[in-house]
Formats: sequence, C-alpha cells, structure tokens
Amino acid sequence: MRFQTPQFIEVEDKIFGPLTLKQFIYLAGGAGFSFIFYRALPLYLAIFLIAPVVALSLALAFYKVNDRNFIHILEAAVRFLTRDKLYLWQKRERLPEERGKEAAPASDFFVPRLSESKLKDIAWSLDVHESIYAGQKQGPESKK
Repeated sequence: MRFQTPQFIEVEDKIFGPLTLKQFIYLAGGAGFSFIFYRALPLYLAIFLIAPVVALSLALAFYKVNDRNFIHILEAAVRFLTRDKLYLWQKRERLPEERGKEAAPASDFFVPRLSESKLKDIAWSLDVHESIYAGQKQGPESKK
C-alpha cells in the first residue's frame, strides 16, 4: 500500500477566496463590532470606537512580525503585562575553594607567548623566504 505524504503543512488553506479561515473570522468579527458600534452609538462617537476595532482586525488578519502572526505577538504582550516582573538578586557567599576554581583557566591547552626577539626572528625568516620565492618566480619568466 502506498500512502501520499502531505506537503506544505505549514501553509493554511485558502477557504474564502484569498483568505484563510482565521483571516475571515478576524475580518468578520471586526466588521460585526463596527456595525454594532455604528448602529448603537451616534456617528461622532462610533468613529472613535470603529477605528481601533478595524485596525486590530486588519492587524490580526494580515500583519506579521518576524514571520509570526500578530495574534502570537499580542498574546506574548498580554502575558508579559500580566505576569510578575520582580527579579531579586541575592548575593551568594562563595567558599575560598570556589574562588580558586574560577581563577584557573577552564581549558587544558597551552598558548605559547612570543617574546619580541622571537617575533623579529619569525618576521625575518618570512621576509627571507618571500624574497627567495620571488626570485624563483622571476627567474624562469626572464629566460623566456
């Protein structure tokens, strides 16, 4: 028996024309609230309530932040605002043994240190090798 593996499972299906089901629900809800405000309140007062509702419904339906839907950003913001934000730092007294362990290097490999004279020797040997190789490159070319 062969089974077909689903492809593109991260992409939502377009059900209502170019809109997904979630997008359609957000837009229909925004339109519904806007209609209720329009019918129940005077026009000058309704406009101040309709504008944020329309903006929120459009943001929920279409706006993305870092390829994440706006509903996820809104959920994270509400969660951040409702949770406790009190962080206390408590100084912990360390034993002398722990202090010594932190001072020692964590790795076991050896890093050699170059003195100034050793560094000059290495630089001179590199300069000599460069001039030798430069002379060899010019030699065959000049014979041709």
